[in-house]
This record gives sequence, C-alpha cells and structure tokens, in this order.
Amino acid sequence: MSAESPRAWGPNIATHATTRYRTVEVEGLKIFYREAGAADAPTLLLLHGFPSSSRMFDALIPLLASDYHLVAPDYPGFGQSDAPPASDFDYTFDHLAHIVDRFTDALGLTGYFLCLQDYGGPIGFRHALRRPERIRGLIIQNAVAHEEGLGPMWVARRAFWRDRQAHEATVLAAFTSLEGARLRHVGSSPNPERYNPDTWLDEFAMLSRPGQERIQSDLFYDYRTNVASYPTWQAWLSEHRPPTLVLWGRFDPSFAVDGATAYARQLPDAEIHLLDAGHFVLDEAADEVAVRMRRFLDARRPAGAPHTHNRRSP
Repeated sequence: MSAESPRAWGPNIATHATTRYRTVEVEGLKIFYREAGAADAPTLLLLHGFPSSSRMFDALIPLLASDYHLVAPDYPGFGQSDAPPASDFDYTFDHLAHIVDRFTDALGLTGYFLCLQDYGGPIGFRHALRRPERIRGLIIQNAVAHEEGLGPMWVARRAFWRDRQAHEATVLAAFTSLEGARLRHVGSSPNPERYNPDTWLDEFAMLSRPGQERIQSDLFYDYRTNVASYPTWQAWLSEHRPPTLVLWGRFDPSFAVDGATAYARQLPDAEIHLLDAGHFVLDEAADEVAVRMRRFLDARRPAGAPHTHNRRSP
C-alpha cells in the first residue's frame, strides 16, 4: 500500500483516441454508453457510481484508449439511458446488475477487467458472481465490500433502512440536493479549487428530473441488500483471487479508508493505494490513476500481445 504524491508521477499519458457515444437496446430500454479503443484490445468495463454516469470517466478514457478497449454504460435511471418511472421498473441492484449482464451480451463482451466505483461496486460484484468466467481482474475505486468501509454518515442511512417512512425525507434531502452533490465530490479535500463545479451542477440537474426522487429512494432503500451481501462477495474474492488494483480517495466523506485496506484480507496480493482525492478519485487524480492502471494492466497483458498504439478504432 502506498500514498505517493501525484507530483511523483511523470508527464501525462495522452492520446488522440476518440470516444464514441452509442446506444443499444436492452430489454426494451435504450442504454447509452461510451466506448473507445480498438475492439480487439483488452477490455475494461467501467461501472459508474451515484449520482454520476459514464461521464465520470471522460478524463480517464482518452488516457487509456491507445492500448485498451473501454466500455462505460449508463444504468437505467442515470445519465443518458432511459429512466422509466419506478412504477414501471424495479430499481434494485439485482435488476441493474441484470441489465448490465444483458448489456455485455448485447455488445458481445466475453472477457474484461471490471472497474468499480461506488454503486458500480454492488452492481459489478453481482455481475462477477453471475459471470465469473469473464472477469480478468478488478479495479476498485471507492467501492465498498466490507462493513468497516461505511463511515459515520451511514448511521442515518441505516435508520432509513429500518424505517423508510420516518427517515425518507431526511435521507432524500441529502441525496438529491445541490449541496449534497457538491460534498460527494469535494469531501474534505484540501484542494477544492481542483474540482469542476459543472460536475455537480450537471448531477443535480439529473437528480431534479421528474421521477428521480422515487427512483433514487427505491434504489438506496435496496442498498441494505448490498451490506447483507458483503460476506458472499468476500467469499467470492477469496475463492477466485482475481488480480485487483484498489485506488481509494482518502478525502471521501462517505466511504472510510478502512474499506480499502480491508480488501487485503481476501486478496493479499492486491495493490492498494490511498490517493489524495475524494469519493470520485478521477476528479482530482485522473493522471495518477491512469498511470497506475496502465502498470497494473500491462503486467497482465497476455504474453506476446502487442500494444495498439493509436491504431484506428472501429
């Protein structure tokens, strides 16, 4: 485990690779996704957090697309994907994971590294349990699979799970407000000037769309099933021992750094790095994340497999 300053890293890795913005139909829903890199390069499936979308990977994708194939979907109810009303769609993590399963089928993806952030953790772990043969490794960024990762803010959230009606208004105010969106990004970072306010303004606009309060309330009420699933996910990690890189923002107001180090119990060979960043590490440390990811991924590139080096993408 390390906590090196980003200044220790060399110049940025930049490319002229472009992102394609696409949609695919999955069980009658329009699922939007970002894609970059050559389709025959090693694939990364990027699963976003709350209340973000695949847009959270905008800075990262061009830094990796010269050598990797990146695919980042928006879940139903998020970003540019369809958001059917909660009366017509079951907003649970099981259901979102099912949609991700079918999304990968629709794109013909058969083997990939899973990149998990926040809500992408419970969605991705469910997907890994269902499709273990596809998982080449994990890249975990502030996604919790251990109780000690849940900081003091989760006291009120657990109360919501025990009595939804009594605590829903309080929890939703924090989850859907503009200030809540800002704090999720900046957290306790000593460098707030590094954060682009357009990020949380856009997220607040998404959360203000008709029907979003009910969608996000249903989904977060279901979050209790994730905590109950931690032992199952831990057992899967112990059994399969996937190569794992953990990149954790130490200024996260919600997920404690103990959630990062806890992965070492099941994955003693995991690379674990605590970064000077918040809940969304890419806001403040995209360059460092890209360098660490490249080192991790390059070390696991199949023997003899060439780097793509800006070859034309389809």
